[in-house]
Amino acid sequence: MILKRRIFVPYQLDKRNTTMEKVDFTNGILAIQPDLHRFAYKLTADRESANDLVQDCLLQALDNQEKFTYSKNLKGWMYTLMRNIFVNNYRRTVREMNLIDDSYSINQQHLIEDEDADRFEFTYDMKQLYRVIHSIPEEMKVPFQMFVAGFKYREIAEKLGLPMGTVKSRLFFIRKRLKEELKDFSS
Repeated sequence: MILKRRIFVPYQLDKRNTTMEKVDFTNGILAIQPDLHRFAYKLTADRESANDLVQDCLLQALDNQEKFTYSKNLKGWMYTLMRNIFVNNYRRTVREMNLIDDSYSINQQHLIEDEDADRFEFTYDMKQLYRVIHSIPEEMKVPFQMFVAGFKYREIAEKLGLPMGTVKSRLFFIRKRLKEELKDFSS
């Protein structure tokens, strides 16, 4: 004799429920879109990049709607998606930056500038930023890199075996140092 197990399904999967869930999901996203724009601007500090980040986040959310559990916090899920997209884009930029050779001749630089001047300037700015960050002593750089990667103060303190006050202090001093060394960066 074969025993059949009953599986508890929280709701019936019919056309009406899935259509309603899609409408609720879309309305939820539309309701938090201004919050997403603010969060994206906080991450990127640039309007156009923030708009691109929000657009990427919305597309990924709509593509992965079936992975969202309705008992969870939609805003938190969207923020996590956005932060992950931002971190992945940052890591991709760092990888691209490492591929750039420091021994470019002036003629090669002009060729690149002619093809895509904005891209070259961005890459140059990223190289300058990379040099400044890597000129910082290791004991201060590691907490900063962890913070940029999304770790909280408490997590950084636990992983490095440091008091939370020391982590906060180091992050404060590295931000101050970066601000001083990069004051002409935006001009």
